[in-house]
Amino acid sequence: MKNSNVLLYLMLIGIVSGGFCGWIFGREMLVVDWIGEMFLNALKMLVIPLIVSSMIVGIAGLGDIRKVGRAGTNTIIYFLSTTGFSVLAGLLIVNIMNPGLGVELTTEIPDKVAGKEAVGITDILKSFVSPNLVNSMAEMDILPVIIFSLIFGGVLTTLGEKGRLVISVFDGINAAIMKIVHLVMCVAPLGVFALVASKLGAAGGGDMFLAELLKIGKFAATVITGLLFHAMVTLPAILYFVAKKNPLTYFKNMSQALTTALSTASSSATLPVTIECVEEENKISRRTTLFVIPLGATVNMDGTALYESIAAIFIAQMVGIHLGFGEQVLVFLTATLAAIGAAGIPEAGLVTMVIVLQAVGLPLEGIGMLLSIDWFLDRLRTSVNVWGDSIGAAVIDRLEKKYNGEGGTS
Repeated sequence: MKNSNVLLYLMLIGIVSGGFCGWIFGREMLVVDWIGEMFLNALKMLVIPLIVSSMIVGIAGLGDIRKVGRAGTNTIIYFLSTTGFSVLAGLLIVNIMNPGLGVELTTEIPDKVAGKEAVGITDILKSFVSPNLVNSMAEMDILPVIIFSLIFGGVLTTLGEKGRLVISVFDGINAAIMKIVHLVMCVAPLGVFALVASKLGAAGGGDMFLAELLKIGKFAATVITGLLFHAMVTLPAILYFVAKKNPLTYFKNMSQALTTALSTASSSATLPVTIECVEEENKISRRTTLFVIPLGATVNMDGTALYESIAAIFIAQMVGIHLGFGEQVLVFLTATLAAIGAAGIPEAGLVTMVIVLQAVGLPLEGIGMLLSIDWFLDRLRTSVNVWGDSIGAAVIDRLEKKYNGEGGTS
């Protein structure tokens, strides 16, 4: 525990010093970009073997297929509920703050978005299954890998002794991957310093960042307010009243994962650290952790859904299009469903943004206004996503213990 605290403090120092250097020295800090990229790649390297092994062990650990169905249903209900709450909070706050009023649309459709206009909900559903699982692994197309791993683990539980042998192999793989995570995290302070410094440097340093922030500062403030409300009010309330956990203690024990999420802007890259913090620091059962956390890192995107609902109303206000109650309900539904289902598509955040804007007839050019500040807000919403995943594990664990008559108080 002491070593964990030391590492956390060093990571925080890395983030602060990285921000300072990127702010002061600007593009000169691109010289350390390769260090941050190596650290991020080291974490991503572990994601696929970790997801496959943890989902197989997690689904097998649930045992009886009726328990699997119950745990799965509860998990999906939690994901849908918290994502819905986040979108609702985003819509309420953006309608109060009105960040788009008086802002002029000055951009064209970004290159990253061009060609994605035809993407819809059916494309998201199709992404659940891959014709080439190896290619999906290579492309970090995680959703079909999770679907396959869930089915594979479930089938193994029906094969008796042969199945138990295979499950024990994956259990060993999972334990080995977590040991490698500990090794990678030894260089985390240097990695997060390089990631933050080079990203802020690429944005042009402090002066350029401030200039972009002034352009759409009210939009950024609205998003941050929404994320803070969801992270500090909605999710802790669920943790306290449903999972019966102390939110402050739980947050403290998740600090290392949240710090990693803040610096990497990737729920998937943070996944190994999230699993370690949930299981080892917050003492959530291994079977629940290995089932809920990989699934959550892929499909539970509270922060992303909140961001996209605010962005849609911001763009509407900016171009002078009034979205009535019906249109805002459509934004609510589209942002909720798209954030849950879009993980299998490359550049999922942009794709879901396109879907939300098209649902209510808003111009895609508005996305260009957000890209200059998006790299910063992406880190904040990723941290909220990881926080939501970790609370989901506590909620499902509490419910499973209650169903099994174990009490589960803490």
